[in-house]
Amino acid sequence: MIDIGLTKLALIGVVALVVIGPERLPKVARMAGTLFGRAQRYINDVKSEVSREMELDELRKMQKDVQDAASDVSNSIHKSMSDTESSINDAWHGNDEGSGDDSESSSGSSWKRNPDPSLLAIKAKAFRRKKLSRTTGVPAWYKHQSGHRTRVISASARVAKYRRPVGVGKSAGFF
Repeated sequence: MIDIGLTKLALIGVVALVVIGPERLPKVARMAGTLFGRAQRYINDVKSEVSREMELDELRKMQKDVQDAASDVSNSIHKSMSDTESSINDAWHGNDEGSGDDSESSSGSSWKRNPDPSLLAIKAKAFRRKKLSRTTGVPAWYKHQSGHRTRVISASARVAKYRRPVGVGKSAGFF
C-alpha cells in the first residue's frame, strides 16, 4: 500500500489547515473519515460477495456430482432388482410348468400375492399395541406384573395411603 509516515501526515495536516481553515477542518476531517469508513465497508461487502459466489459455485458442482452418483446408484439398484425379479419369475414359472398347474403361471407374477385384509388388521393392531407399550411412562416391572394399569394414583395419594399414622410405631423419643 501507500507508505505514509508521521512527517508526511503532519505535512498534509498543515496544508489542510492552511487551505481549509481552522473552522471547517473538523467537519472536513469527520466527513473524510466517514467516506473512508464507507469505502472500507463497501470493499469488504464486495469481497464477501465474491467469496460467497465462489462457495456457491463449488456447492453447485458438488450437488451435481452427488446427484449424478445417486442416479448411477439408483440405476444400478433398479437394474439388479429387475434382473433378480426376472430370475425369480423364471424359476417360479419353471417349477409351475413341471407340476402341471397353469392357473397361477398365466398371471406373470404369481409369487406376488396380496395378503388377507383381516390378517393385515390384526397385524396393525398388534403393532399399535407394541408401540404404545414401548412409549408409555409405566415401568417395565409394573407392565409385566399386571399386564395393564388398573388404577392410577398420584404420588401424594400414594404417600397418604401408605403413611403410618402419627404416633403409631414410633418410639417415645429422646425427651
